[in-house]
Amino acid sequence: MINVAILGSTGSIGTSTLDVIARQSDQFHAFALTANKNVDRLYEQCLQFMPEMAAMVDEAAAAELQKRLKKDSQTSHIKVFSGSKALDDIAADQQVEYVMAAIVGAAGLSSSMAAAQSGKRILLANKESLVMSGDLFMQAVRENGATLLPIDSEHNAIFQSMPDKLNRMGANAGNQDSLQRSGVEKILLTASGGPFLNKSLAELHHVTPDQACAHPNWEMGRKISVDSATMMNKGLEVIEASWLFNASADDIQVVIHPQSVIHSMVSYNDGSVLAQLGNPDMRTPIAHAMAWPERMVSGVAQLDIFKIAQLNFEQPDFERFICLRLAYDALRAGGTAPAILNAANEIAVDSFLNGKITFTRIADVVEQTLEQLDYETAVSMSVILAADAQARQVAKELCRH
Repeated sequence: MINVAILGSTGSIGTSTLDVIARQSDQFHAFALTANKNVDRLYEQCLQFMPEMAAMVDEAAAAELQKRLKKDSQTSHIKVFSGSKALDDIAADQQVEYVMAAIVGAAGLSSSMAAAQSGKRILLANKESLVMSGDLFMQAVRENGATLLPIDSEHNAIFQSMPDKLNRMGANAGNQDSLQRSGVEKILLTASGGPFLNKSLAELHHVTPDQACAHPNWEMGRKISVDSATMMNKGLEVIEASWLFNASADDIQVVIHPQSVIHSMVSYNDGSVLAQLGNPDMRTPIAHAMAWPERMVSGVAQLDIFKIAQLNFEQPDFERFICLRLAYDALRAGGTAPAILNAANEIAVDSFLNGKITFTRIADVVEQTLEQLDYETAVSMSVILAADAQARQVAKELCRH
């Protein structure tokens, strides 16, 4: 029985992970569940999966959870912790073997790093860990013998389409061999284009939060849904892919594919292109990473290629999707630029969701923040976190005007 800690168990990735575990209960145990402050959902999960530990970042929520669990003799054994440090401790717990890092945003960085430093199998859904601290994170993975497996459907597809010799230690984490020496010509990172692919630029100014969160193919949280609509999510994935697969910005090409059936592709120097296809359901990459290098049932229906009818592809318009261009620019700049990009975007998206700025203003805030701040070499977590904090302050001020 493999003990799994799910960081962010009440979110969409967390609930999908628990669904996979429920189908493979003879192999996996949800040892620890964590959430921010959704007491009702975490309590229900504790009743169903009976973890050994539960943690909530919000102290009041943790107290309420503990109160509920203590009332039932079946759940009274569950240890309840509070605060963000509790997430780090759970990720590093010696009884935990697999860590699902599914906390959205920079808030998930510390616990993901704790898992890497403890040599766990990390099922990485928190792309910000690599966006903000790619070099330090990958170094921690290598030095501590951790195995890093991508959960984003695109990166998982790339992983499945890569040569075995690049994947032998888990998503190239321990292998610094170049893509070119392995015969890889280019990584083709697919993107749905989001809900506004065919809207005019003038229409985008009047987009509402509910419209931005109505993704045509995927069920995601509100922040990631907005990122998909601006294609910042794809930009962050470009940066993530560069660290996962030891690839430069020029090695990664974004391909708009509205059907979201081909999750990504790898082009080889002999003319071959390998692709991973499947229904748009996150349980597929989750099950793949949990079972790797084997396979197991995920609960996802088999892809019916006869119902697809056609597959469309187009190049992204960088004038339309400014955030994607900014992410490429930040990747090429290096240092703390990606951390600044991510921080400014988190503030801008939150402001949009709360009705403080328009949809089109998101890209403006990110670009202006990048222009106002100097980039430093990301030599330590303190430098990265300082850049993150400074970017948030600048972005908040920009959102007020």
